[in-house]
Amino acid sequence: MDLSLTQYDWTFSGRWFPESSRWLIAIGKAEKAHFYIKRCAVMNKRKADTSSLKPEVLSHIVSEKGNKNYSYLDLMRTPKMRRLAFLTGFTWYGVASTYYGISFNIKGFGLDLYLTQFLFGFVELPTKILVYYLLDRIGRHKTEVGALLLVGSCLLVNVFISKDQWIIRTVIGVLGKGFASMSFSTLVLYSSELYPTVIRQNGMGYNSFLGRMGVALAPMIILLDEVWGHLSQVILCAIALITALVAYQLPETRGTCLPETIEDIEGSR
Repeated sequence: MDLSLTQYDWTFSGRWFPESSRWLIAIGKAEKAHFYIKRCAVMNKRKADTSSLKPEVLSHIVSEKGNKNYSYLDLMRTPKMRRLAFLTGFTWYGVASTYYGISFNIKGFGLDLYLTQFLFGFVELPTKILVYYLLDRIGRHKTEVGALLLVGSCLLVNVFISKDQWIIRTVIGVLGKGFASMSFSTLVLYSSELYPTVIRQNGMGYNSFLGRMGVALAPMIILLDEVWGHLSQVILCAIALITALVAYQLPETRGTCLPETIEDIEGSR
């Protein structure tokens, strides 16, 4: 039922959502991009700002390979693109693994399962609002790395708190879930801004694949508590801290011109 409704919404709403002008320019469709830019300017009452904008001007933005069809292999063909793919892919895996690892561990704090689940869901509301503020205030890079470090800290602290102190463990666990939610929300926007327009869809698909691997492995990590009661928390803590170090290698995108082509990433244009 959900799948049918989603397909129904997409079929009809797709008629009203135009293609991105940035993407149209990148693939060489300057005429169509010009049409949507002018249309957007009219809607925003900024028609005068685009009065001198001609399709010929947009054509100069298009690289020599503007009509090329890109694939997932293009993520690995050039050195800086490979590095970006590795860093974002590992970050997606780590963020997804810690987020769902914490989410699945609803019975590990000694509190009622339903109350724990409610608190885990409720804490995401203020963190979403906080992310909205922090992204423009301190940037994507600091928000992502800081959230991951806080997730790892919460997981580490809970390892040293005895299970009979369930109130303190629950409070720290809920905070950890909030920070994990913050890192996930930031990562979706952050990684989409890192990839060039011509291959952004492929890059996000690759990231999503690795994120789903993290989701699939999270329940298996939780099962390791049968070996030692805190083993899953130690592993999730290590994943969060290592992911923070990996994410630290990514550049800031706040206030920067987003890349259009692979040549922009490689610095050859």
